Amino acid sequence: MRRRETHTATRGNDVADTRTDTDVVIAGAGPTGLMLACELRLAGVDVTVVDKLAERSGESRAGGIHSRTLEVLDQRGVLDRFLAEGELQPVGHFSGLYLDFDEAESRHPYPLMILQSAIERLLEEWAGELGVRVRRSCEVTGIGQDRDGVTVRVDGPSGGVLRARYLVGCDGGRSTVRKLAGIGFPGTEATMTALIGDVELPDLPEDYVWVRRTPVGDYSAIAFEPGWYRVITSEYDRVPGRDEPPTFEQLRQSLIRVAGTDFGMHSPRWVSRFSDAARQADRYRAGRVLLAGDAAHIHFPAGGQGLNMGVQDAVNLGWKLAGVVHGHVPDSLLDTYHAERHPVAERVLHNTRAQSALVRPGPQTDALRDVFASLMVFDDVNQYLRHLLNALDIRYPVDGEHPLAGRRVPDADLAASGGAARVHELLHAGRPVLLDLCGSTEVAAAAKGWADRVDLVEARSEDEYWTVPAIGAVPAPAALLIRPDGHVAWAAATGPRDTTGLRTALTTWFGPALRG
Repeated sequence: MRRRETHTATRGNDVADTRTDTDVVIAGAGPTGLMLACELRLAGVDVTVVDKLAERSGESRAGGIHSRTLEVLDQRGVLDRFLAEGELQPVGHFSGLYLDFDEAESRHPYPLMILQSAIERLLEEWAGELGVRVRRSCEVTGIGQDRDGVTVRVDGPSGGVLRARYLVGCDGGRSTVRKLAGIGFPGTEATMTALIGDVELPDLPEDYVWVRRTPVGDYSAIAFEPGWYRVITSEYDRVPGRDEPPTFEQLRQSLIRVAGTDFGMHSPRWVSRFSDAARQADRYRAGRVLLAGDAAHIHFPAGGQGLNMGVQDAVNLGWKLAGVVHGHVPDSLLDTYHAERHPVAERVLHNTRAQSALVRPGPQTDALRDVFASLMVFDDVNQYLRHLLNALDIRYPVDGEHPLAGRRVPDADLAASGGAARVHELLHAGRPVLLDLCGSTEVAAAAKGWADRVDLVEARSEDEYWTVPAIGAVPAPAALLIRPDGHVAWAAATGPRDTTGLRTALTTWFGPALRG
């Protein structure tokens, strides 16, 4: 842990301190914050997580992990922990209309049904193994920045003032960090209200109910554990006060209004409320303060995209922040976090607004759903909607003409001397990988200047073609540079004689080459 003396200039939050306690403070120990903490620790960054809750809430608003997030966990070698506690589902849905998944697009094409409480527990266990410190009952109440770092005031039994290089707000839709940093949060207001809770339903005649629409709203009842159901009710043009606490009786009465019965509901574990309000931070970075997860974007939770997007935010940000902290790259690299992830959230807000409209009651929406369902039988339409949910088609604005540039790297089978059998196994350490599939002396020579930061792997592709979502089959590349988040920074179709593009990509993403 580094400590040095420096004075802090604050921005109206009455915070001042002289210590440097940690490289990065993360506000929020939910899935996004914990995943970011793990990414930073893999990169050797000192990190402290603070959370205002005394313990994990046990609430499970999210209930699934999509393909791209499953791939991310696989890239880090921890996926088996999650598969052991969840159940793969061969179908998904768009506003309650069923989608098919393509097994050729990913090793993990199907969503994993797993409660958020289990996801948080598994991530916190992994974070503990990596040496992450989580301080609970600690709430961020003030921040101040200067050219050397950020000072964070934390209230609570183990609170005080923390001095860090950077602060990342992963503290939810009502993010204190976002407000203190003066980051705008524009969007659309709620037009409906939904209640959610885990309860027992002894009189439900079916194993599950999936988005059943009625003249006054819709409801779902999904069995996540034996005897327990996730009940969700949605009522439109009923928007309660934002701070009105939800109750079990409200959930019961709502189910009666929507379904005509409460199915003998009893023994609630927890009850919560959400809406179709959709908002996004106008910038993901304000100096040394960054946002990720719900702190950066909120939306109607259709298709279970929120938790997944937050985890993918963390994986995009973590290696970039680590590179800046270690001094390998300038802090301008952090601007690519906003450039890459802001459009992804815009797309999610757009599709969840559409899903909210598609589920509203009424004969006009009935007709619209019928037309929509008839279109979804076409492969191209099904693929387009599927990719909105599973994020396998995301392409970041990376220079290069190769069809893989900017896209997530397929998990292709390999024959490698080091024993790795597939591409994603090469990313377990969270380091960039320069994968040479043609035995090019030029590639090896170009990589020498980055040997301290980039792993050079020589292998052979077992497949002549790789499947790329939204594109199809493309010839296996001769060489490619893979970022720690699994996206391709550079690729060559044939053995490159001119490595200028490779060296430019290495410098852009991982800093200048070592001298000598």
